[in-house]
Amino acid sequence: GDEKAANERLKTPSIQLPLIMIVEYALAQLWMSWGVQPKTLIGHSMGENTAACLAGVMSFEDCIGLVHLRGQLMDSVEPGGMLSVALSPEALAPYLGDTLDLAVVNGPEMCVASGPDAALDRLAERLAAEDVHCQRIAINIAAHSRLLDPILNRFGDYLRGIELHAPEIPIIS
Repeated sequence: GDEKAANERLKTPSIQLPLIMIVEYALAQLWMSWGVQPKTLIGHSMGENTAACLAGVMSFEDCIGLVHLRGQLMDSVEPGGMLSVALSPEALAPYLGDTLDLAVVNGPEMCVASGPDAALDRLAERLAAEDVHCQRIAINIAAHSRLLDPILNRFGDYLRGIELHAPEIPIIS
């Protein structure tokens, strides 16, 4: 009962995202304490927040606040997911319909569709029938999709409310 509920709670973005950011930040600080100084930082999605913090764009406290808010906001959106698809963006576009979005382009023939679970399930079935490789990503959020549009204002309000600086270390986003 209680243990199962605790384990489920750990799977929510409001818990996972701050933990990921803290581990990323701690690992970077460890490497820097050993004398490995980055010339450039790179990050995608959550990693961009950590890179911005390490580069001096925002304080550690503001970054934790941002990441925690991001997780809380993601907890509040309609459930969904992501599907990795072995197609180019152009080839995937006709499959997306009115409910799915092209979330990520990982390579010339590797994209990610994002949206409601039922629509992703239908897409996966259709692609399998056409012998196109696809695989669900282990995430219960339709990241990088229109399902997150309702949370953008609150996220933007937080960003406008913290002190941001030019990066001291270049960042590739």
